[in-house]
Amino acid sequence: MGEGWGGGLFMWLLLAFLSAFLLGFYDVFKKMSLKGNPVIPVLFLNTLFCSLFFAPFIVLSYNTEMLDGSLFHVASGGFEQHRWIMLKSLIVLSSWVCGYVAMKNLPITIVGPVNATRPVMVLVGAMLVYGEHLNMWQWIGVLLAILSFFLLSRSGKKEGIRFAHNRWVYFLVSAAVLGAVSGLYDKFLMAKPENGGVGLDKMMVQSWFNIYQCVLMGGALLVSRLFDKTGGTPFQWRWSILGISLFICMADFAYFFSLSHDGAMISMVSMIRRGSVVVSFLFGAMIFREKNLKAKAFDMFLVLLGMLCIWIGSR
Repeated sequence: MGEGWGGGLFMWLLLAFLSAFLLGFYDVFKKMSLKGNPVIPVLFLNTLFCSLFFAPFIVLSYNTEMLDGSLFHVASGGFEQHRWIMLKSLIVLSSWVCGYVAMKNLPITIVGPVNATRPVMVLVGAMLVYGEHLNMWQWIGVLLAILSFFLLSRSGKKEGIRFAHNRWVYFLVSAAVLGAVSGLYDKFLMAKPENGGVGLDKMMVQSWFNIYQCVLMGGALLVSRLFDKTGGTPFQWRWSILGISLFICMADFAYFFSLSHDGAMISMVSMIRRGSVVVSFLFGAMIFREKNLKAKAFDMFLVLLGMLCIWIGSR
């Protein structure tokens, strides 16, 4: 065991925790940026900054040999490959739009725990789409996630948020479901052709789907400006908007670095990443001064316990 830690065998575990930590700040910066701001310009700037971050890797990979053999190398491909990435962009962007709208209008201490149930949705989706079977531990995790969602709805009522009749909750659930669909789609994109997948390069997918999202959001921003005769909510620049892009890019990089290590366990990495809810929850309590924290903390604990059960069942 000592040799493992000394030799970096568990570096993937530290990177997974780093990714979760960064994802928590990603949610916090979203909440800060969206307060009093329209959703579409904030989301457009996020996709623009993410695209600018990955653009150098694309240019260097296509025109030089500098990144050959490195984790940052972006593989080339034709329309046959890029059409799959375009579809991923639509799925992810739809999830982001719903998620941003929900984050703008709901307490982050509710948004975080609901988002943390995404691995459960992926698990159920894998059962329905790929014919995978759940064991006892995984079923316990699913049931705990369902229970936590029910309890969250009760906590929300104390703040005047009725899950069954609140449109922002519908946006939040839609974001979580679309995020789960994206996760299932990623499995299809990354799997080798002999295993029924497309076999795309991870860096190629991550780089280009940000580019396509930026183009789509640019079109959405233009259309919203052309047809909104009232002017809508005026946009205010905040440095936290740049923080959104920086933290999601860093979180994803830490995630891919983690998975690149020998012996990295995808089930444990995914569970740890959803631990980002702890960071966003703490900021919701300390910075945003949100209410009913004791009940929500118990709900969050059930979500994390469900993730732990899923990991045990996936070993």
